[in-house]
Amino acid sequence: MRPPGEIHQALLDAARELVTPEQAPTLAELAHRAQVGAAVARRTVHNMHRHGALCKVRERRVPYRNRPVFEYAPADMVASAVGRADLSAVFSAWAT
Repeated sequence: MRPPGEIHQALLDAARELVTPEQAPTLAELAHRAQVGAAVARRTVHNMHRHGALCKVRERRVPYRNRPVFEYAPADMVASAVGRADLSAVFSAWAT
């Protein structure tokens, strides 16, 4: 398998910078932050999602589109957040 390219790395870095607990970046926000074209970003984000580098976190309504758009976050950040939440739920249920 080939190593990740410059666009892949730029989009992943942009996702890491823009993600917060309340909101994750959309495709357009990732493309803008990474300074890559919309078509290239769309294809690369699709491939990154397919290979597990990015996860679709939730949907958000935006003013420039009639339908909600997906928010993306790096998979390792999502896995660590889910792992902590699951573990705290286990301990809280165990105490009762």
